[in-house]
Amino acid sequence: MKNLLTDVEIARSHKPRPISEIADKIGVSSGELEQYGADKAKVDLFIFERLKNSDDGKLILVTAITPTPAGEGKTTTTIGLGDALSELGYKTAIAIREPSLGPCFGVKGGAAGGGYSQVIPMEDINLHFTGDFHAITTAHNLLAAMLDNSLFQGNPLEIDEHSITFKRVLDMNDRTLRNVVIGLGGKVNGVTRESGFEITTASEIMALLCLATSREDLQKRLDNIIVASNLRGEPVTAKDLGASNAMAVVLKDAIKPNLVQTLEGTPTFVHGGPFANIAHGCNSILATKLALKVADYVVTEAGFASDLGAEKFFDIKCRTAGVFPSAVVIVATIRALKYHGGSTIEELKNENLETLANGFANLKKHCENIEAFGIKPIVSINKFVSDTDAEIALLSKFCEENNIDYAVSTSWSDGGKGALNLAKHVFNHVHDINCFDYIYSLDMPIMRKVEQIALKVYGAKDVRFLPPAEKEIKRITEMGFGHLPVCIAKTQSSLSDDPTIKGRPTGFRFTVRDVKLAAGAGFIVIYSGNIMTMPGLPKTPSAENIKFNSDGVIDGLF
Repeated sequence: MKNLLTDVEIARSHKPRPISEIADKIGVSSGELEQYGADKAKVDLFIFERLKNSDDGKLILVTAITPTPAGEGKTTTTIGLGDALSELGYKTAIAIREPSLGPCFGVKGGAAGGGYSQVIPMEDINLHFTGDFHAITTAHNLLAAMLDNSLFQGNPLEIDEHSITFKRVLDMNDRTLRNVVIGLGGKVNGVTRESGFEITTASEIMALLCLATSREDLQKRLDNIIVASNLRGEPVTAKDLGASNAMAVVLKDAIKPNLVQTLEGTPTFVHGGPFANIAHGCNSILATKLALKVADYVVTEAGFASDLGAEKFFDIKCRTAGVFPSAVVIVATIRALKYHGGSTIEELKNENLETLANGFANLKKHCENIEAFGIKPIVSINKFVSDTDAEIALLSKFCEENNIDYAVSTSWSDGGKGALNLAKHVFNHVHDINCFDYIYSLDMPIMRKVEQIALKVYGAKDVRFLPPAEKEIKRITEMGFGHLPVCIAKTQSSLSDDPTIKGRPTGFRFTVRDVKLAAGAGFIVIYSGNIMTMPGLPKTPSAENIKFNSDGVIDGLF
């Protein structure tokens, strides 16, 4: 094992190759690149015309068991697996999401992988990158400003102020902005009303940009964003406000996939960043489809666990993109399984075979979830230095007794070499014939779709819809949007809608408290539990440790 350096120290010890060299590995020409310095670039969308008759590669999804405060290393495993496939001689690309500044300054401190399985330039990717999030924030807030300007200028669209659902966004954790009053200070400052902010990753603009299949599709989705109703109860859209064309112009570069590299030089598309607990949790369709056109094997990830990111990857992204995974990896750690089995965070470094065994139920459920979509998963045991031989042996025995394919991975400490065994297991699966299917059909009523997910994926006994949710579902159906997929916003910390319930909850009632139509994104958001679309900072934010050192180099990102 290499010396235990910090992520940023490891990243700085590797000199990035010129991005043109990385692009050349997957057949992307210099004329199709828009470089942002020497080590990152955007790829122009006209490349799709050149590649339209090319065959697609095989898509590999990486998901995980229910996350814990200890972290599971899903992105690290994704990058390590991509590097391992490259090392085995396969033409490989990786497609992942962009980090949000909110978590970077809040609790995570960075989101570009870890150890010797990272994407670089790490600091740039974590901080502003190519400006995509800022463009999305601007496009979103342009629409909000034009909505309020329409009210101020005599309300020609006869907007019902009480029906306005469109808030402003900011790519920062700031709980004080969840609920605000705007237009204070007299008539000249606009119409006074209640509003609020959401984090940019929860923006409908973020979701629709990641689900757009072309620039034309992006424009159509922007046109269709519903911000309010008029006094007759009819929807008012971004197109009605005359905002959608300008929004598309603001997003002219943000729609183009970003190309970077891993520490080992594997081409990596980093594009888009919706959260999986409040949105659909996947990188952009354009980045994924481009990766599939230029590589034989594409490793991607979906946010959080199989109940959130993977379910939405299948039921929303795959439907929209017309792509299907050939293999699915579930990342599990000894630490997380012990946590789900009853150990406290402080006890996770201590061997405990009893709580480990108790936590297997969580892993088993996530395996069953992937199998419900018709795919047999591979479990990646992401090994930490605190894991004992006895614990690894017990988890291995559990997988063998339950006919679960598995491999131990040390990609954090060993990079691609640490994931070679995992890569070989994955390669054995990608050419299998699977019977992929969705959890629900689009012609089901909205409530039935939610019930299918809650019962089959979460393990609930039944679903309760509160009156406001029932009323909104009825209205959305009457408007003609009942055919859309559903995007459930719930806690990531439990299979249930109660974040305190660990392991594999059973016999619980899943409660839907609110519903929102995201017509531009093309899905219906279902809210359960106390899910927040604007997070707050923790008691000790990661931002307190991010700084320039005496050499003018950034410290504190990890």
